[in-house]
Amino acid sequence: ALGRHHARLYAQSPNAEVVGIFDVQKETAEKVGAEFGLKVFDDWRELAAQCEALSVAVPANYHHSATMPLLEMGKHVLVEKPLAANIPEAVEMVECAKKHGVVFAVGHVERFNPAMDFLEKYAAHTRFIEAHRLAQYPPPRPGLPRRGTEVSVVLDLMIHDIDLVLTMVDSEVERYDVVGIPVLSKTEDIVNARIKFKNGSCASLTASRVSQEPMRRFRVFQENSYISMDYGKHFGMVLKRNRIGLARKDVNLDEKNALAAELEDFILAVNRTKMTGVLCQAKVPGEQGLRALRLAVAIEAEARRYNEQYGFKFAPCTQSELN
Repeated sequence: ALGRHHARLYAQSPNAEVVGIFDVQKETAEKVGAEFGLKVFDDWRELAAQCEALSVAVPANYHHSATMPLLEMGKHVLVEKPLAANIPEAVEMVECAKKHGVVFAVGHVERFNPAMDFLEKYAAHTRFIEAHRLAQYPPPRPGLPRRGTEVSVVLDLMIHDIDLVLTMVDSEVERYDVVGIPVLSKTEDIVNARIKFKNGSCASLTASRVSQEPMRRFRVFQENSYISMDYGKHFGMVLKRNRIGLARKDVNLDEKNALAAELEDFILAVNRTKMTGVLCQAKVPGEQGLRALRLAVAIEAEARRYNEQYGFKFAPCTQSELN
């Protein structure tokens, strides 16, 4: 699904020439190709051979197998988040990119959200972060699992906020407490994690893919201010302490296409690398994708350990019940 948007935005970019697209489902590829006037390839190897850079937008459990051959060919790659479905695969991908000296970017698109543009300017002295990322259960897809459910909600949704928190808080993780349960799928569908950092900062993250009302909200409490950002509605508020009390400032964030900005950042990194002969990494390189994945996998493991410790057992819905 997301690959369609990659194709559309690359086709619109003045800084890239689209060679074509490939999808294991030929019908899907032909539909997208016809929609945006792009050549459809029957073999990914033939497509890759003609490209300098490629996007990989496939289910997370195929990120490693789809990306590694491209890196080994010396191609620059942007792979969607999470970097991989597990740590060993992710480490192998990062090391392969280093070995071949290529741009290797991870699709943590929220880094390009205008709300994050604002928050990064005020990252210093962050003491507490509260994030809610709630979504409805994804619709069925013929012949495929529901989008994102090949992994838990931690790797599907929460990893966005994990990456943002690790960007905002410049400190190592000290400990974390986690509660999470599967509801409709075989892995966790709703998870809450409280993360404590060695510098005293703390973050509380909640992610759900079984909510009725979508929400993407990020709150930051600092030593002398409070920042609330709704990066779904592109609106925020800042409260700052002054000599007479609190001063409020509403922030109307400029609309921008975060995915388009992410792809342009990747294209720019590739072009700079070509022009200078020196590797110029994208804003979210493989190492940072791996950093977020390490904490996400640890949070998953803690949720499962918690359930085992207290003897909690869950029976996700069967496919017939879901339908």
